[in-house]
Amino acid sequence: MDFSKQPDTQSTGLAKPAIFARDVRKAYRMAAQNVEALRGVDLQIATGRQVAIVGKSGAGKSTLLHILGTLDRPSSGSLVLSGTDVSNLPDQVVSQFRNATVGFVFQMNNLLNEFTAQENVMLPGLIAGATKGAVAERAFKLLESVGLGHRTDHRPGELSGGEQQRVAIARALLMAPPILLADEPTGNLDQKTSYAIQELLMQICVENNVTMLLVTHDPDLADRMPYRVVMEDGRVIEGGLVS
Repeated sequence: MDFSKQPDTQSTGLAKPAIFARDVRKAYRMAAQNVEALRGVDLQIATGRQVAIVGKSGAGKSTLLHILGTLDRPSSGSLVLSGTDVSNLPDQVVSQFRNATVGFVFQMNNLLNEFTAQENVMLPGLIAGATKGAVAERAFKLLESVGLGHRTDHRPGELSGGEQQRVAIARALLMAPPILLADEPTGNLDQKTSYAIQELLMQICVENNVTMLLVTHDPDLADRMPYRVVMEDGRVIEGGLVS
């Protein structure tokens, strides 16, 4: 799909979408039953917007985030990210595209315990085949930007929960992705640390014009986000067009 088949952004005055999903569906086979996790999601998010995705448990929020991040494929529907139709790309191409285009921050930071903070941040660049020296330098600068320039040689077990999540944020930003997806990124943190991480995420996205979609059950966090998408029963029922 190309953008000629999408809404005419020039005539409507809307910014070019960073994320465009049309009739995205996802079904799973569980215990001889067909479970519909997504039931025809339409979503358009303009570049540089920060959006909370909210809804009750089981509404399809995390499933949608995984599909938008190309960690999973929809059963049907179209998906365009940063101008690239990823709907039918081969797995290897999708993997390369994801590494360069989408950053992830999850509730569980998924840091590797045997690596230092700097080494953890370096991983996406090394996977992409970038020069080790250049990757190490960028990782160090990112750790400095999230307040951990003095902790680069520490392993995850030597860091607090908030510090570990800052490392995960730095790792997500290593490839300078235009899209950042976060799934309950502060769910395991105390209130004070949670607020600091939320502030950091939004500051980074605004300063770098990064489009962020953040799944949360925290009403305070959702209220602080500039935009909100509401999901119910596998559908987007509010906020599907963020211009």
